[in-house]
Order: sequence, then C-alpha cells, then structure tokens
Amino acid sequence: MNLNGLAATLLLSAALALPAAADTSSPLGKWRTFDPDTGTAKTVVEIAETGGKLEGTIIELLDDGETTCSKCDGNRKNQPLVGMVILWDLTPDGGKWSGGTILRPANGKMANASIAVADGGAKLEVTGSKGLMSRTQTWERVAD
Repeated sequence: MNLNGLAATLLLSAALALPAAADTSSPLGKWRTFDPDTGTAKTVVEIAETGGKLEGTIIELLDDGETTCSKCDGNRKNQPLVGMVILWDLTPDGGKWSGGTILRPANGKMANASIAVADGGAKLEVTGSKGLMSRTQTWERVAD
C-alpha cells in the first residue's frame, strides 16, 4: 500500500470511530458517587433517559457499607441498593437538568434535584435542595 492509501485508510478509520465516542456534554452514562461526609467512593450510578426525563439507577456498590436501603420508607424500605432508582424526573432546563428528585439511601431522605455536566464532561454537579438549604456533590464519569 502506498503512502496516500495508508493515509486514506487511517483517516477513514478515525472518521468511523468518532460516532462511537461518548457525548461528553450529556449526563447520560455511568457516574461514580462519593460519600459527602468522608469523600470515599460509594456507588456507580447509571443515568438514562426515559420519556424525555432522566433517571439514575445504582448499578454497583464500591464500598463495604449497607447493601439495602434500611433507612428508606415505603416500598424502598430494606430493598437492595443495586437496581434502585435514586434520581428521577429530571427535565432539560437550559444547560442543566432540573425539577427532579434525589434519594440519599444513607439516610432515606429525598430532596429536589438538579444536575449539570462540568469539566468537559468528566464531572457531574448533582444538587439536592430542600427549602432554603442545598448541597452539591461532584460525581465522576466512569469509562465504559
């Protein structure tokens, strides 16, 4: 193969690989969460779109802590954390997603939620608020 043929092959290969690259401006995908008090990695949450709204489901536990939602109320009480939806009903709001709800399994409490992609798609700013109080956590994107 001559040099021009090799260059054309490499360019075509690169062009075909581009669509497979992750959209770093999107919150869709897998995110590593951290304990807000200790900073240790806690879970991997997968964010997916359903009916124009986002929801986040725990798909992996990263520590030796609880494996069920012992502090939750209602139908989540004592249910396994893996497979549990902890973030739901987020809708597009300019450059972020808001209007949703987040559950903190460690204490069973729920709060209003909004999320925004940051740091070129490597991080997700997740804010939970109740009344005048709010708390923002930074989640890190997990490569597939």
